[in-house]
Amino acid sequence: MTSVAIGQALPAIQADSTQGPFDSAALLGKPFVLYFYPKDNTPGCTVESQDFRDLHGQFQAIGCQIYGISRDSLKSHENFTEKQSLSFPLISDPDEALCSLFGVMKLKNMYGKQVRGIDRSTFLVDRHGVLAQEWRGVRVPGHAEEVLLAAKNLTA
Repeated sequence: MTSVAIGQALPAIQADSTQGPFDSAALLGKPFVLYFYPKDNTPGCTVESQDFRDLHGQFQAIGCQIYGISRDSLKSHENFTEKQSLSFPLISDPDEALCSLFGVMKLKNMYGKQVRGIDRSTFLVDRHGVLAQEWRGVRVPGHAEEVLLAAKNLTA
């Protein structure tokens, strides 16, 4: 897979999620959000997921779907979903296919060591399947609200 860029249509994407198979072709006609996060049950990822959870009704009101993505297993995602009462699907990407497509893997410093991990990033896709906006190196506070505003502007 090649990487995607703003203004380009996404290639067909299929993956496993906590709510069954994810197929981007089935979403044509609806905007959607893909937010990539490093790991289930870690502080920043938990807050980010809670923020999207708390705004989920507002995203639904404008017809916009939300999907969280990390390299965690479906089992880990299911536990995280239950623990945080998430009402939207989490996609498991253990082989990093989606991470590679969106170019979110990078080297990070963790406790003085270089580790490869997901750079917290969010992508807004319009109803035609075209990448409309992206956020990279996301800081969690206020981020979900910013994405909601962009999604509202997209659907207005």
